[in-house]
Amino acid sequence: MLFKRRGVFTEEDARKVVEWMGAHPEERELIVMAGSVTAGAKRRLWDYARAVQLMADMAGEERRVRVEILEGFVSDRVRGLNIEELGT
Repeated sequence: MLFKRRGVFTEEDARKVVEWMGAHPEERELIVMAGSVTAGAKRRLWDYARAVQLMADMAGEERRVRVEILEGFVSDRVRGLNIEELGT
């Protein structure tokens, strides 16, 4: 799933994305497109991906979430969820 944010993508935004991803376990990709991304937000997203992999390994499942972070430009033409629309 693609998440878009004009401006700075913060740790609070990362928390919202992780909560959304937790509610949709069928999603295998987490892509963030933002003007810039804080180091704390990147860490939170990568920690989420590692946690999913660790839990799947312990349960004997084959599940991975790929995280991709695109900084610098936010396209209006690309479909995705706006962070502002995720709520609190």
